[in-house]
Amino acid sequence: MDFSIVIVVVCLVLAVALVVIYLVFGRSEANFTMDIGGAAPKAAGGSDSSSEKTTSSRLVGLLVGVGAVFSVLVARLWSMQLVSSEEYAEQAERNRRSTIYTQAPRGRILDRKGREIVTNRASLTVVADGAVVDDLIEVQLLGNLIGMPAQAVRRRLQDTTEGYQSPRMVSVDVSRRVVAFIGEHPDVFPGVSVQERTQRSYPHGSLAAHVVGYVGTVSQEQLEASGSGEDGTPEYRSGDVVGQSGVELSYESVLAGVRGEQTVFVDAHGDVLGYSTNIDPVPGSDVVLTLDIDIQAAAEESLARIVEQRRSAGADCPGGSVVAIDCTNGEVIAMASYPTFSPNVFTGGIAQSDWDVLSAEDSHYPLLNRAISGQYAAGSVIKPLTSFAALNYGIATPDSSWYCSGWWSWSGKSQGDTIMKCWQESGHGAIGLSSGITYSCDVVFYEIGKGFYNSENPEGMQETFRAYGLGSKTGIDLNGEEAGVIPDAAWKREHYKALGYSDEDSTWRGGDNCNISIGQGDVQVTCLQMAQSYCSIANRGPAWKPHVLKGVRAKVGESFVSEYRPEQVFSVEESDSFREVIERGMWGVTYEESESQASHWTNMSISVSSKTGTGEQIGPGRNICWFGCFAPSENPKYVVFSNVDGGDWGATTAMLVVRDTLGAIYGEPDNSDAVYAAGD
Repeated sequence: MDFSIVIVVVCLVLAVALVVIYLVFGRSEANFTMDIGGAAPKAAGGSDSSSEKTTSSRLVGLLVGVGAVFSVLVARLWSMQLVSSEEYAEQAERNRRSTIYTQAPRGRILDRKGREIVTNRASLTVVADGAVVDDLIEVQLLGNLIGMPAQAVRRRLQDTTEGYQSPRMVSVDVSRRVVAFIGEHPDVFPGVSVQERTQRSYPHGSLAAHVVGYVGTVSQEQLEASGSGEDGTPEYRSGDVVGQSGVELSYESVLAGVRGEQTVFVDAHGDVLGYSTNIDPVPGSDVVLTLDIDIQAAAEESLARIVEQRRSAGADCPGGSVVAIDCTNGEVIAMASYPTFSPNVFTGGIAQSDWDVLSAEDSHYPLLNRAISGQYAAGSVIKPLTSFAALNYGIATPDSSWYCSGWWSWSGKSQGDTIMKCWQESGHGAIGLSSGITYSCDVVFYEIGKGFYNSENPEGMQETFRAYGLGSKTGIDLNGEEAGVIPDAAWKREHYKALGYSDEDSTWRGGDNCNISIGQGDVQVTCLQMAQSYCSIANRGPAWKPHVLKGVRAKVGESFVSEYRPEQVFSVEESDSFREVIERGMWGVTYEESESQASHWTNMSISVSSKTGTGEQIGPGRNICWFGCFAPSENPKYVVFSNVDGGDWGATTAMLVVRDTLGAIYGEPDNSDAVYAAGD
């Protein structure tokens, strides 16, 4: 009813009531009396308590109360009709409208040549009206048909994330048998239908899984951050399927698209009466990566083969990683981590049993991207950087030489001091800095560590390591990267005191310097960090931020609407004479350290400079085996780095992975079957 009619009716009723009261009681003469004898009138006594006067007083009070109520009521009705009428009208309009949301197809993820790594596929999906939840028999029959407990079906039917009037998703990827049965028995399943929707598809299975990542239902944290405008975060609704890791997460705002919306008119019971505006969903944009799926596949296959060989031999070998980078611009050509997983298990929602396996320690954490998140002792692959530090701070010169007898002590005596051994216990004899890199002589670097401890710049090694990017994140466009640790006196004091160690045990000592000179002690690095540091060596200074995005494709054609712009993150200046010492030593690693090792590289048409490394992991008690290289040596284009957690030597495990990866880049597979018996 219109509020103006209400006001008129109320006013008329109250007005009539007031007139009646006035006519009946308003002219009382109880206040004066008249002498029958004709004398002048006189006032009645002040203590008169006649019933007429009492009634009159009460009626006056009633009139005042009624008037007050009348005033308040009229004021409220006036406010509702004139002041808030627009607000109530809008509210009423909202109540009779509802919105149905349709999620947009996500953009594809392509390799550098435009080949699909991630795409979308059609999925037959059983949906039902929300009212079906009240029909217990239909819910039970539907559950029996699709092989789902009735309680699970009921929970799906109670989900209103796509809108109260939208069909509720019950099951995805149903069989043709289910589709046919529902279509043939509409009387058994009223309100139930089959729609063709899209689901995320990973046609190559686990290929590049750690790079592309996976999708899942939006988390509470993502919901709270959505629509904030930070980092282009889109606005989410509960139930949205969004990127949870890798490229799917990093470029969510590009891949997600814009959801569709349809406005419908509903009655008081929520039933749809008609349709209003409709906005079709806008598909997400295709993302082109820097990866090459052929090189990626070769890297993954080689890494998996080496790890499984170690496990078959009875070794405790949790996994490993490999990274290949174009050192001229930071493009990641391949990035593999093992063990791996298939993102397809997350499509349509992951089962708890599958999640338990992927999160289990005895499965070696397949979801962990060891290339950027695995932190390990650097071992001997850090020695080229130690050499630069020694040359820059005057601890050594290009002509310096030492003598390696296979063991070393601070005092030079074999008794009364801590003995530290070289990996080659028979010793290397007289040896210079280049040869120290080539043959990875630990004694050379123990001497360098001692020299720094006694110098005016005791933390010169740490400063050099940090200048080459160690101890900080590279900034790659993937989530989960770790920074590693480059320890110094302040770090050790804070870290060990927090663990409850004494002041004496928390103090930096000369032995700490010797340890970090060979990449041991508390040094922690990632495979990607080491690759970036070698990019700087290869480029003779500059290092570019590693990245996996090449560009975002236009909706029409194959051109880019946005391309990644390479970013130089640091450049280390070194004397040319110093560079020649290190470059000569790294070339020697490939072709002089071992004849069997060289046989894997002499069958390539290009020259390669490299470094082996085997670090001892104090906690797990396993070796972390490394191999890194750049090629061609004369004009470097690529840096490839690998580590194997639980290998025996870098030259027998990680080196083979790097050789297979570089061979895939140049189309020159390794045809050598030589086995390197032992070495750093």
